[in-house]
Amino acid sequence: MTQPLWQKSDVKIDARIMTFLAGDDVILDREFFLHDITASKAHVEGLANIGVVSADEADALKRELDVLADDFRAGAFVLDDRFEDGHSAIEARLTERLGDAGRRVHTGRSRNDQILVATRLWLKEQLGELEALCRAIAQVCLDRAAQPAVPLPGYTHLQRAVVSSTGMWFAGFAEAFIDNTLRAQQTASLIDANPLGTAAGYGVNLPLDRGHTTKALGFERMQVSPIYAQLSRGKFEMAVLEAIGAAMLDLRRLAWDLSLFTTAEFNFVSLPSEYTTGSSIMPNKRNPDVVELLRASYASVAAARTEIEQLLSLPSGYQRDLQFSKGSLFHGCRHGLAALALVPDLLARMAWNEGAMRAAIEPAMYATDVAIEQAAAGVPFRDAYRAAAETAKSAGEGRSPEGSLEARVSPGSGHDLCLDVLHQRLASLDR
Repeated sequence: MTQPLWQKSDVKIDARIMTFLAGDDVILDREFFLHDITASKAHVEGLANIGVVSADEADALKRELDVLADDFRAGAFVLDDRFEDGHSAIEARLTERLGDAGRRVHTGRSRNDQILVATRLWLKEQLGELEALCRAIAQVCLDRAAQPAVPLPGYTHLQRAVVSSTGMWFAGFAEAFIDNTLRAQQTASLIDANPLGTAAGYGVNLPLDRGHTTKALGFERMQVSPIYAQLSRGKFEMAVLEAIGAAMLDLRRLAWDLSLFTTAEFNFVSLPSEYTTGSSIMPNKRNPDVVELLRASYASVAAARTEIEQLLSLPSGYQRDLQFSKGSLFHGCRHGLAALALVPDLLARMAWNEGAMRAAIEPAMYATDVAIEQAAAGVPFRDAYRAAAETAKSAGEGRSPEGSLEARVSPGSGHDLCLDVLHQRLASLDR
């Protein structure tokens, strides 16, 4: 390992302790490394603006940072255990190439605000991906909801309840993912604050050009208080995981439906073959493994959030405990987004089995229609309810699923899914 940035002449380094301190930090930093380089360029420009580095030094530093980014992308530079972390690697590389100019690059900043800003840029990127995926899922659901509706049993308590339709099912998840799109945008606005220039959490005795770095890095605003910049670490990461988790909760319920609907007992849905696997022993089996793992994926996001929450039992100021937030953050975001990425194609290609769905609609499922019709004619609803309960088994006489849906005129239900309203909501989120 190269000499740590904090090394002093009177401090002895124990290799075992250094290994424990570093952990897998340098490996995790690969995920944030390009953002760290981007933020370093903005920091160099800010230092040049206040005369801490010369224009020539700034040009040289930015040039070498670009080369480092290119080398990293190409695999010519590997972030490995030669370095304590990605921040140390950047300074070591610049010092190797540029001497004193490289040694100046850390002026006015700490590894604390360095990881804050790199992580913040990465989080914005993850939320952009989350927004795009939720939007895509919502659009597929709207498209399929607009297709001719097929009657589908509606369930409460996993018991047959009333007549529903494939259009209503898709419209429900469309609206859910429209809200998830909005949640991603709102979370992006919450965290869109530049922490670079807050140093170790107490500012520095330099007139840092924080306005420049905020603009150069594309942040909406400057995170003003150095103390709050440190307090926000973990809090903002949790907010992003919560936004992903909200989408994953809806995905979990969707996957649960598909898990049930693909059983032989329901037989309502057929999945594309790519989304199923076979058994290692039973030749007859095709298993909905993808759907089951989509259903399970919320656990990874929730676990990541919980791990970070447990780390935040801390006083103000930076504490090294926060290093452990990187792995859980990366795993939770990556797993959640990877799961969501499979959903648009799955929903576009799944097929309904109309015959099985119609066969599962039994006469008693029209009893609610009967009770409400009597109430609309003037019978007190509770009396109509009791009368319909007594004749529930014959409630379907002279009725059809299509008739039940057409009579369901409350906004958003079978007669009018209000898809135009949902389309407008989704369109209003365009940026």
